[in-house]
Amino acid sequence: MAHDEFDVIVIGAGPAGENVASRVVRGGLTAAVVENRLAGGECSYWACIPSKTLLRPLALAAEVSRVPGMRLAAVDVDAVLRRRNEAISELDDTGQVGWIEGLPARFIRGWGRLTSSRSVAVRRPDGQELTLSARHAIVLATGSTPIIPDIPGLAAARPWTNREITGADVIPERLIIVGGGAVACEMAQAMRGHGARQVTVLARGSLLRRAEPFAGELLAETMLDAGIDVRLNAQVARVDRPEPGGEVTVHLADASCVEANEILVAAGRKAASAGLGLEAVGLTPGSWLNVDDSLRAVDCPGGCLYAVGDLNGRSLLTHMGKYQARVCGDVLVARARGTDDTALSLRDHAHAYGAPYVLFTDPQVCSVGLTEAGARARGLRLRAVEYDLAGLAGTYVLGDNVRGRAKIVVDEDRRVVVGATFVGPGTAELLHAATVAVTSGITLDQLWHAVPAFPTVSEVWLRMLEAYGL
Repeated sequence: MAHDEFDVIVIGAGPAGENVASRVVRGGLTAAVVENRLAGGECSYWACIPSKTLLRPLALAAEVSRVPGMRLAAVDVDAVLRRRNEAISELDDTGQVGWIEGLPARFIRGWGRLTSSRSVAVRRPDGQELTLSARHAIVLATGSTPIIPDIPGLAAARPWTNREITGADVIPERLIIVGGGAVACEMAQAMRGHGARQVTVLARGSLLRRAEPFAGELLAETMLDAGIDVRLNAQVARVDRPEPGGEVTVHLADASCVEANEILVAAGRKAASAGLGLEAVGLTPGSWLNVDDSLRAVDCPGGCLYAVGDLNGRSLLTHMGKYQARVCGDVLVARARGTDDTALSLRDHAHAYGAPYVLFTDPQVCSVGLTEAGARARGLRLRAVEYDLAGLAGTYVLGDNVRGRAKIVVDEDRRVVVGATFVGPGTAELLHAATVAVTSGITLDQLWHAVPAFPTVSEVWLRMLEAYGL
């Protein structure tokens, strides 16, 4: 059994794990990165990159269709799927491995598990065992996996998850989607737009339940207009699939049923912490890891274990995982050098108020910070302001029948924006300004002097401040 020692050992080579390695190496430490699957992780191969590659042609076609005088060209589905395959590097991680090794860091293919707070056992694909020791820290960055609800017959039906739907080489003629969140909505539009004759979305409540109510309502309108069967407050009683790969039938609590060729489950995610050896450090396998603002795991002896990205449950978003990784890497370098790290921890507003996120649907849905309901639950004295995007000159220029809405939530005591939501074509590009406003605590009086260009959709900021009374 071989044995190697490094300053930092990272288990998981997704975006978060890669960024930890990059930051510690940049700070002069040595690092090893252990990965059982593909370097690059979920985002690169089965989530963000392939899903947005599938959605982009449809978003462009929708944009063109709204402009008078433009002819809508047919979408070439085969070309889109080829482009998707290119975007995910044909599921070949050679480039990602090369990037890690070029840091330089040691890349080790295999399944890593903790044997103590400073040691990792790695089972290589050839069955050999390797023992790694960490001088300073072990960082877990193994992400999350899809939840398959405990519904009779569902697991036996071998449902698709985000991995199968984003990697599909054939668009199913009929598709059932269980869920009402980001994956459900994005993939419903992607499959319908690329040729699925029938797409049925079974949402347990409303669409996008954690967003401002108008976000799910506007998105549902567009999905219904596109011929997607959206069923809200749907309760799945059982699922039947007598033959593997055969037709699937979903029975609902109201005694109705839906049949399809495939079923996608998009009902949330759970921590990918089983099999990591958490029991060796007194933690519970399969659980989210509770971390402090330096990303160090709490209730873990020795203080040498850290967790970044989905695994700590703070924010299941790639960009936030990378942010955590940068913070964690810088903290580890400071602690290894014995220098002050107090200014390096996660900033309060970035996590206390909520991370920025975007749904690349038509219309796009994006948000940062608190919803109005979330702000009220915290006891803030607040005021919410909404504006119809159709009332902007910049929106008119985009074309006809543009639907959208914007909303800011203001903490009246501090006169700062604590939340913002935008729904409409291309509104994702409005989000970073809102993120800066929320995380920096810039006041409304200061925002009033940030003049938006005309005629752009970003002029909605001016209109909302006017509606507020400035």
